[in-house]
Order: sequence, then C-alpha cells, then structure tokens
Amino acid sequence: MPRVKGGYVTRRRRKAVLKLAKGYYGSKHTIYRTAHEQVMRSLQYAYRDRKVKKRDFRKLWIQRINAAAKENGLKYSLFICGLSRAGVEVNRKMLADLAVNDPKAFTSFVEIAKKGLEIPSKKVEEKVVVLQTESKAVKAAKLAQAPKAVEETDDVDYTSMTVTELKAIAKEKGISGISSMKKADLVEALSK
Repeated sequence: MPRVKGGYVTRRRRKAVLKLAKGYYGSKHTIYRTAHEQVMRSLQYAYRDRKVKKRDFRKLWIQRINAAAKENGLKYSLFICGLSRAGVEVNRKMLADLAVNDPKAFTSFVEIAKKGLEIPSKKVEEKVVVLQTESKAVKAAKLAQAPKAVEETDDVDYTSMTVTELKAIAKEKGISGISSMKKADLVEALSK
C-alpha cells in the first residue's frame, strides 16, 4: 500500500492547534507535538476554572457585603437572614455592587434587614407549633408508661425489674444513696 501523508486535512488540524498555542513559551508555540500537549492541558484548566470563577466571585461578593454590613452594625448572616424574612430578593452580586459604589443605598437595605429580623420566620413558628403538640403527646405517653406505684407486699419480684424502675421505687420508699447502688444492692434494699 502507498504511504498516505494526510496533506491538507492534517496541515489544517495542526495549524488550528498552533493558532491556539500562540503566545506560549518556548517550543510550545512552534512544535506541533508540544503545542498539542499544552493546548489540551490549557483547555482542561479553562473548563475547570469556568466553574471555579463562579465560586471565587461569590466569595468576593460575600466578603464585600460582610464588610459593608459590619460598618452598619450587622453580621453578614444576620443581614441575609433579615432580608429574606423581609421578603427582599436581591442577589449578592447587586448587593456587593451597592456596598462598593452606593453605601447609602446599602444602608437602606441594612435598615430593611434589621426590621426583617424582628419578624419571626415561618419555619420557627411551624417548629414551635410542632414542638408544642409533640410535647403534649410526649407528656401523655410518659404518664401512660410511668412505673406504677408498687404496693408494699412481699410477693413483688424485684429481680425482673430494670434498674431505673428499681430506683424509682426506692425513691418513693425514701431509701438514700440509690445513685451509687447496683441492681443487686437495690433489690436487697427494697426487699428488706
């Protein structure tokens, strides 16, 4: 079979890679092989850093907002919480821009956030209601499961009871030093 050099297509592909490598140091912008390696690496970095750039800018915006909020007497977290409770939907990019370029407008947002902090959040109200209903149910369940007062008779089998039940009975009978007693000691003290 005859040797195929590729010609036009290969030259075009290589020229495209060398064009991407323009400005690279040393042989990375002249020799195809090293240029191709560097271009592939550079494209990987570019893909990764397009995502990292979003994180970096968000960090920068948060730092700027925090600095401006502290000048007005609020921490960043409280500032954002107050705005969300007040129903203000402004993104961090705009808040950071206001913090740098228009401090008076940012101060008005801080005042809104301070008023918003006075409003209880819906989640907190829901949790309080849920906890109140749960606490009533828990109290009722505890009363139902509470160890019933054991009659002072000799036919009670203390060995089959748990330590907490034995301690409760000992407390009712007025036995002292039950916190340091083991189960055998509790059974012995109660059977006397």
